[in-house]
Amino acid sequence: MPNPVIAEVTRGGIVESRHTGAFAVVNADGQIVSAAGDIGSAVFPRSAVKAFQCLPVIESGAADHFGLTDEEIALACSSHNGEPEHVRVARAMLAKCGNSEEDYECGAHWPIDSVAEHAAVRASDAPLQVHNNCSGKHAGMLALARQLGAERHDYVKPGHPVQQAIAETMGALCGCDLAQQPVGIDGCSVPTWAIPLRNLALGFARLPSRPAGQRIIAAVRAHPFMVAGTKRFDTDLMETVPRAFVKTGAEGVYCGAIPHAGLGIALKCDDGAGRAAEVAMAHLLASLDVWTPDEREALEAFSRKHLRNWRKLDVGEVRWPAP
Repeated sequence: MPNPVIAEVTRGGIVESRHTGAFAVVNADGQIVSAAGDIGSAVFPRSAVKAFQCLPVIESGAADHFGLTDEEIALACSSHNGEPEHVRVARAMLAKCGNSEEDYECGAHWPIDSVAEHAAVRASDAPLQVHNNCSGKHAGMLALARQLGAERHDYVKPGHPVQQAIAETMGALCGCDLAQQPVGIDGCSVPTWAIPLRNLALGFARLPSRPAGQRIIAAVRAHPFMVAGTKRFDTDLMETVPRAFVKTGAEGVYCGAIPHAGLGIALKCDDGAGRAAEVAMAHLLASLDVWTPDEREALEAFSRKHLRNWRKLDVGEVRWPAP
């Protein structure tokens, strides 16, 4: 059976295009609360699981040993815009742990935020690794390498103790033996293991059961700007509805947790469209009977993305499929 349509794009009063995908909503016992499409085939979660990758940084004692703040823990879970505040916090993390930007193995790119990008271009002849949207996560990994007494060089390799600790933690949380799963290389050069959607959702449902998971969720709630930045869905939604925990991944993956309800969510848009994954995630959140009326109303507002042309005229929207 093909995956169902999880988002559609309208123009001129008709549907112009459709995005298919799959999703799973699971509780901490592994019971499926809601699902559609193929949730058993493995997908690469990419950046959606940065909270899982941050768990060993806390559970190893590295976060406490180096005095990482909630702001810094939130950045370790981020796909940030590379705005000045993101760069400031990443550099502070490196300095606390005795590391430097030269130790990064994430690669350089210009900031995602256009204002920050233009400022960086004016100030430099080349992008920096600290601008990389994953620089917070990599600062956390370098801290973990220090705590484990491991070499910092090649900390991104699958066999490095840092990545082995992450794989063990992630596999246990998701109920999935990662040694048996396909593994690829993410955009920032770390391993990315393919995991079925139902197992990803299970991992997010279980995240609050670990003290380190509770610490991560509290840090993100306190500093949602660090997780993404200006005009970004993750930041905007979590600022508006703090009881929701969401994280984007590349290629149309979105994951999240509803800690007060003990639920985890994972979805994948087949064609990798991020805008479709965003509205689908907002709709799925709003559809669950676990919110106050004000929270539900706010989530419903995120489930429709208005489209405007270059003259700022409304031309259509991205939405959950109409009945």
